[in-house]
Amino acid sequence: MAKFELKLPKMGESVAEATITTWLKEVGETIEMDDAVLEIATDKVDSEVPSEVEGVLLERLFEVDDVVKVGQTIAIIETEGEGVAVSKEEQENTTTEIPQEVAVIEAQLTEAKEAVTTNVDYNESSKFYSPLVRNIAAAENVSVTELESISGTGKDGRVTKNDLLAYIEHRNADTGATTSVASRSESVDTILSTNQDVSKVTSVSSGEDEIIEMTRMGKMIAHHMVESVQTSAHVQSFIEADVTNIWNWRKRVKDDFVKREGENLTFTPIFMEAVAKAIKDFPMINISIAGDTVIKKKNINLGMAAALADGNLIVPVIKNADQLNLVGMTKAVNDLANRARNNQLKPDDVQGGTYTVTNVGTFGSIMGTPIINQPQVAILALGAIRKVPAVIETPDGDFIGIRYKMFLSHSYDHRVVNGALGGQFVQRVKEYLEAWDIKREI
Repeated sequence: MAKFELKLPKMGESVAEATITTWLKEVGETIEMDDAVLEIATDKVDSEVPSEVEGVLLERLFEVDDVVKVGQTIAIIETEGEGVAVSKEEQENTTTEIPQEVAVIEAQLTEAKEAVTTNVDYNESSKFYSPLVRNIAAAENVSVTELESISGTGKDGRVTKNDLLAYIEHRNADTGATTSVASRSESVDTILSTNQDVSKVTSVSSGEDEIIEMTRMGKMIAHHMVESVQTSAHVQSFIEADVTNIWNWRKRVKDDFVKREGENLTFTPIFMEAVAKAIKDFPMINISIAGDTVIKKKNINLGMAAALADGNLIVPVIKNADQLNLVGMTKAVNDLANRARNNQLKPDDVQGGTYTVTNVGTFGSIMGTPIINQPQVAILALGAIRKVPAVIETPDGDFIGIRYKMFLSHSYDHRVVNGALGGQFVQRVKEYLEAWDIKREI
């Protein structure tokens, strides 16, 4: 028998840590190769950690809500074959080589335990509380009686970090306390910014009002949006495009496309194709700012904002979009949209975007003023396609006819994108859409 160390895998260039949200395997349970052992959440996306070996789960080194660094061992799996053994010899060698470090850590742990149990002993309670919950409770002077009165939303009714933080905020509001949990405790501030569970919204009642704790993803989005407005000088240009030819063409080919490719042909890949072509014409839209320098991106990676079931938004990225034909673009759009809705995106799927497109028309809006997705410098909003009366110019004179039209709303960073470039770019997108070949074959 050998012991295999299951480590937190690398999940993208900018992802250094993850929060454990759910253990899918219990200690003593048999694990097959590629079985999902636990679920984790990062600042970007949620995902599963699969096992690299077959065996039995011997030990779980972290609890739910713990933050783990990339490369850290999170579980020990006992295998019949060869694995990464955790032998007594290695443990003794490690202890011999760094006795001072071990002594310091042990002293810190002892000090932390004493600090937690100085005023209150949570072991007196018959309920189980994780070390994280106990530390927060001690820092906030929450008594055992108070802790036992909190209704837990965790497994088997266990009190989670979110439950406790919501209780503390509610208690402070009732007592008129003006100092927040985060400002009174640096450790709790770290918890709030990094450990909030994406999947849960904790709410408590306060009189006739309801106080709802923002989800971790909600907090990240809020921070990102405020930061973008404070960073970029937002300017908007609006233009109306006649997409009658696209409407009629798609209506003609969509059924055959489904039969041949097994994919639904929506308007999104058509618009993405036009945007990618326009970016090649105006490459200075495909940039980012680093201090006083401009970084001109070589690749055209289009972000597509997608709405999630919980109301939040996520922006998966179509890499090298300019190199895809319409079939490839359709498959990429559908794949990312489906995986976004099913919470199956990987961290790399939401990284590396150089320009973003958002479809506000999905909700009936005819136009919008989207906020730039930093560190990009522009974003395009697609309005709803409407059937409207329009003037049609012909050699025989002008006529009134029914046309399918939509507004394109272009937000851009006026620090580096002037009105001419911003306006010309969205005009070029309009031109590509209006010049659509009704006889085009795919």
